[in-house]
Amino acid sequence: MADKDKLAKYRTEIQQMMFVSGETGEPTPDTTTLIESIVQDQVQHLLRECTALATRRGSKSISTDDLFMLIRHDKAKISRLRHFLQWKDVRRSVKDSDDKGGDAGADVGGEDLMAGAGAGASGPTQGPEPGKKAKRARVDLVWEVPSYYSELPPETDNDNERDEEEEEMTYATLLRLQLADLRTRNMSREEYVHWSDCRQASFTYRKGKRFKEWAGFGLITDSKPSDDIIDILGFLTFEIVQTLTEEALRVKEEGERWKKESGAAGDEMGKKRKRERGLFDPPEEAREPVQSAHVQEAYRRLQRGNNKSRAMLNFTRNVHRAALKLI
Repeated sequence: MADKDKLAKYRTEIQQMMFVSGETGEPTPDTTTLIESIVQDQVQHLLRECTALATRRGSKSISTDDLFMLIRHDKAKISRLRHFLQWKDVRRSVKDSDDKGGDAGADVGGEDLMAGAGAGASGPTQGPEPGKKAKRARVDLVWEVPSYYSELPPETDNDNERDEEEEEMTYATLLRLQLADLRTRNMSREEYVHWSDCRQASFTYRKGKRFKEWAGFGLITDSKPSDDIIDILGFLTFEIVQTLTEEALRVKEEGERWKKESGAAGDEMGKKRKRERGLFDPPEEAREPVQSAHVQEAYRRLQRGNNKSRAMLNFTRNVHRAALKLI
């Protein structure tokens, strides 16, 4: 147990991410350690693949384009990452104008940023010139046509193209918001404040040095990661924990439903009938958190892919070795 405690570096962060993802109970150290090892394996796999892509294009250092190439099939995640990098550039430009003493530019930039983020800030504008500093930067992907040219036509004020790009993540975003609404609907004010704080949990925020050692920078790849790469990996690690937790909760729910329908619990069901639940008893999920077995089954399901390659090896002595899939 002591060895596991030494290896676990993100137990608190994983517990907070699991709580945001729907786990209301307190997961055991074995569960959080297993999730951390899965996330670490996924990040190291990302770095190996990025290093291979960088070598193919004759570069010694990985870039954000390599990360985008690995997740290019998930259009909703790509769109969210582009949106994140665009507003990160806006925040950087606003901060630079604020450091130079441009009060008007800082006010307008902050206002545009808040309006774009959905905060609905209001206030007087100071003119068109400062507002242009807070305009979102264009993020072109390597497989898109604009990335082939060094010069592009000037951008217009028409945002139809951006709206079409953001339509890809609309469905996934609405689904996330719906799940968040269901999870927080019956929370008190204090519980919701705690849930909001847990949403800020991150593997990378103010933990850059520890994350680089944990991920394998310097061992898997010798390139020095940029801030954008660290931020993207922080985004992806949160997504991995969230996806694992949600799938593990489904596995746990299916197992409990099967026990109730088939009566396979035997004596355990009899004991539950003898002790009826009281009015102030916590819900079942709070008393029985997700176990490591649920996480293992969830990981197996998420790694399950096309069985065509396995079927082609029937009646042969070759062993089927499936490639690791990104969660």
